[in-house]
Amino acid sequence: MPHEWIGRTTMNDTADHIDLTRFADRLRLRAVRMVAPHGFGYLGQVLSSAELLAALYCTAYRPDRDKLVCSPGHYIIGMYAAAAEMGSLGEAQLATYGENDSPLEAIGTERSPAIDLTCGSLSTGLSGGVGFALANRLKGRDDSRVYVLVSDGELEEGQVWEAAMLAGHHRLNQLVVLLDANDSQVDGPVSSITTVEPIAAKWESFGWNAHDVDGHDAEAVAKALSAAATAESPTVVICRTSTAQGLSVLPPDADGHFIKLPPPLAEAAIGELESRLA
Repeated sequence: MPHEWIGRTTMNDTADHIDLTRFADRLRLRAVRMVAPHGFGYLGQVLSSAELLAALYCTAYRPDRDKLVCSPGHYIIGMYAAAAEMGSLGEAQLATYGENDSPLEAIGTERSPAIDLTCGSLSTGLSGGVGFALANRLKGRDDSRVYVLVSDGELEEGQVWEAAMLAGHHRLNQLVVLLDANDSQVDGPVSSITTVEPIAAKWESFGWNAHDVDGHDAEAVAKALSAAATAESPTVVICRTSTAQGLSVLPPDADGHFIKLPPPLAEAAIGELESRLA
């Protein structure tokens, strides 16, 4: 069940009715507990996107009406955590994350619960989101929005820009991209592999509204999402983040893409987050 401090039955309350920073730390705590039994995993993705997800789930996303796409499949851990925090994913099922034969796989697949689409192959999620938005238009579903989580590493793939160009051409104003710009990918910092800046200007050149915000300021993300609700073109919210945010116990050389979490470090991480949430 949702925690007492959430205190609501729908997922579209405003930021005034929930502590978004606290919600983000709850997601971090859940992610640590999910990764800890394995000793390693996609923890950095939740550390960077926690405030982004808090703003999305608590101020914008309506699961009975909207579509939700997780383009980078390894980010699915954050959406599992958010679904559990909202009470739509059971605690017992959440505890099976990453285990053999569990539907809660470490990298999302077509059978992953809690979302409408995830993509194991990077860069393909926005194409699916464009499809959802076009379908909404054809069916006259004017009050249904499509939210797509994208990572900055995916911007190195041409399919993202093909989908962005098509969405801009059709002015799919129901489509919102939340871009986790944490400058991290498996080969190292994105900026050391490919120059993707200026990110905002590139999206704007395809006819998108672009908001470039501090991704760890949940209220700033929520404000951008609110602006997207009345936009006449698709919107991208570029969230500048860090894969170490919210956990000071991580060693300075921790690999943000796939963090090793031996038992002593897991215990310290849980202790830090529980203390902050006490």
